[in-house]
Amino acid sequence: MFDDIEQPRHKDKFTPKVLDDLSIDELHEYIDELKSEIARVEKDIDVKKASISAAESVFKS
Repeated sequence: MFDDIEQPRHKDKFTPKVLDDLSIDELHEYIDELKSEIARVEKDIDVKKASISAAESVFKS
């Protein structure tokens, strides 16, 4: 239906922090932030997979 409408894609690549000036505590905080972001992305992937699966099951009937 909307195949002719091109969706903009975010091409922002992850830019790692410079770690040289961070303390050990700051590095642990940074790890926690990254783990939280990974969990958020994995959750979004699961939601999108579930949506695709639901749509496929409707159209396979």
